[in-house]
Order: sequence, then C-alpha cells, then structure tokens
Amino acid sequence: MSIIPYEEHSVTYGDEAKSIFYLAAGPRQGPLIIFVHGWPGIAKTWHPQLQAFASLGFRVVAPDMPGYGRSTTTSVKTDYSQEKVVEGVLAVLHDTGRDQAIWVGHDWGCATVYTIANTRPEVVRAVAGLAIPYGVLERGWAGLLAAVDRHVYPEKEYPYGQLSYMAFYEQSFDKAITFQNKNPHTMLRYLFRKPEWLPENTPSPRANVLKQGGWFGGIDSPPPPSTVKDEELIMKLDVFQEFVAAMEKTGFGSAGCYYMNHKANEAYNLSHSKHDGKLFMPVLFAHARWDSVSDCARNSGATVYMRRKCEKLTETIVEAGHHLAVEKPEDVNAAIARWLVEEVKDWWPGFWSHRFAKQP
Repeated sequence: MSIIPYEEHSVTYGDEAKSIFYLAAGPRQGPLIIFVHGWPGIAKTWHPQLQAFASLGFRVVAPDMPGYGRSTTTSVKTDYSQEKVVEGVLAVLHDTGRDQAIWVGHDWGCATVYTIANTRPEVVRAVAGLAIPYGVLERGWAGLLAAVDRHVYPEKEYPYGQLSYMAFYEQSFDKAITFQNKNPHTMLRYLFRKPEWLPENTPSPRANVLKQGGWFGGIDSPPPPSTVKDEELIMKLDVFQEFVAAMEKTGFGSAGCYYMNHKANEAYNLSHSKHDGKLFMPVLFAHARWDSVSDCARNSGATVYMRRKCEKLTETIVEAGHHLAVEKPEDVNAAIARWLVEEVKDWWPGFWSHRFAKQP
C-alpha cells in the first residue's frame, strides 16, 4: 500500500510569537481528526493513525506539541501549563479553517484534549483518550493521587505510587533533565521497546525513581543505545530515527516542563470548566492492558471520576503497554473507527451525501 503524503504546516500564535508545526493528510474537506502526542513524541509518532484515517477519507492533523520537534522550544516552565499548551493546539485548529474537530490524545496529549473538552467543549465533536483516563493528569496531583491503587502502592511506602518519577521532576528537575539529555537515543529506546508485562499487583519500577534518585536505579548516565536492539522496538525504524533526531535537537528540557505545572493545570481546569467537569460529547477511552504506570485496566479506582463525569462514555481494552497506538496500531485504529461509526456517525466521511442504508 502506498504512503499517503504529508503536508507540512506551521502557525504562529500568542503574544510572544510562538509557532507550532503540524502534519496534515487526507482530503481537505474530510471530517477533521486532530491527534495530540504525549511525553515524549512528535507528530510523526502518530504515523499509523494518520495513514489509516486519511485513507478512510478523514482530514488528519498532528502537531509537534510545544517544546518538541519543529515547534517553538523554550525553557520557561510555565509555557507548558495546559492553559498555554491548549492555546497552541487551538491555533492549529483555527489554521485548518475549522471550528470543531474530533480530538485524540495519548499520555500528556490526553491532558490536553481533556482540558479542551472540559473548558472549550464547543470545539469538540468527540474526544478519545489513550492510556490516561479523563480527570487524572489534567487535574494535577489531586487527580493523579486519587488514581493510585493503594493495595499495590501503600501510602507509607509509596506516597506517590507509581508516579514518583513525576515527583522527581518537581524535586530534582535539573538532575532529571541532565540525565536524560546525556543520551536521548537510549531514553527513547527504553521507552519504545516491547514492554515487560509485570505480574498483577507488582509495583512499577517507576515507583522507585524518587527513592533511588533517578532513572535506571539512580545511575549517573543512561546505558548505551545498543542495550536495546532494533528488533525490540515497537516503532517503525524510519519513524524512530526521525524521532531520535528531533529529541537530540531539542533535548528533554522542554518536555520535562510539562511535569512542572500540576497546580496550574488543576486550577485552570477547575476555574474554566464549562459544566463542572462533565463532558456531554462522545468520549472513547482505550485502556492499555499492560501499562505499568496508568494501570487503570486493572485498577478501577483510576476511572471513577471519568465514569461519573462522562455522559457518553465508551471504553475498550487494548492488549498493549503504555504506547498502545505505536505497539498495536491496528487494534487502536479499529477501536477508534468502530467508535466513530457507532457514536459519531455524522462525521464519517460521506455520511451526509450517502446515508447508510439498513436492511430490514
């Protein structure tokens, strides 16, 4: 199957003249889906989804999020609050000439699409989150700690649960970033290798990052890239190489700044919520069965807020680790497509001119 070509766009926004880069593909008049990556990522990490949905007739868009790739990178931590990040992503929407989209997010991208759904519901036809439930990351530590399974992570031993690496950023930001920037290539190889499936009720290694003083048990430098072979990667090699080049250029500093705005994110989502946190548009949440950090497939407590606040919620489980859209693209694409057909059918390409005919 031939590759659908990408268009490259960049739009300037804000008083400080920042720019955000994005890829686009598919028919210009097709229903719009915007894919928002997390930590770490670039637009191209959505390659399997961009190709699949463009081929179905959707107009697909994926930005390099602020601080990544070809978008503006700064060292100002407050530039990466969700309020500021949403400003950049909405500039992408406006640049397409549309006033509404279907939004799909992963990891920190979930925080962004959920913040948009909560504070700007008029621009959201529907929203999908991969791995991170609604009401967790974008609500700061209140949402994050409420999602920790205290049967696995007793508070006395694991005050931050599996999220101690997030606390490590807050308490030792320079140390965390210096370590990651010593070898971005290695960091990406470990993050995007085939996941190790932990037995049920086994604490994640990330629960010990704060206690051990850093990643990999607190060692001074990451191991060499060769410790993770190409065949262990879950990402297409050409896309991975482009990803590595982008992260080697920007480093992990701006990416790490996303973790430094929990209080601001919580305050913004509380003060600007349009419906007291309730979402009335269709919502899809895809659990990652073997995600050792966002363990909601095995921890129902992590989804209590989402299930209470989302009026039209659909859930599915993908047999994958945290990076499910990369590891199991066919499964994720199928889940999104089925949800669109069932819950957002008016946005299926050609629906209005060629209504589906049901047989008696």
